[in-house]
Amino acid sequence: MDKEDLEPKRVPDSLQVLAKEDISLLGVDELKERITLLTDEIARSEAMIASKQGSLSEAEAVFRK
Repeated sequence: MDKEDLEPKRVPDSLQVLAKEDISLLGVDELKERITLLTDEIARSEAMIASKQGSLSEAEAVFRK
């Protein structure tokens, strides 16, 4: 079994696609909606980081004993 088999599969990075979009064509309301959606995604990502860091800390604590 290769190390690659154990790693999660990476999907095409939609963030790169998003960053390349021409937002000059969007109206003010559309830009505000985009900001809201991106802010929500940032919060979701931060929550996942916190969850994973908590799990890592718990695992480290178990193995220190």
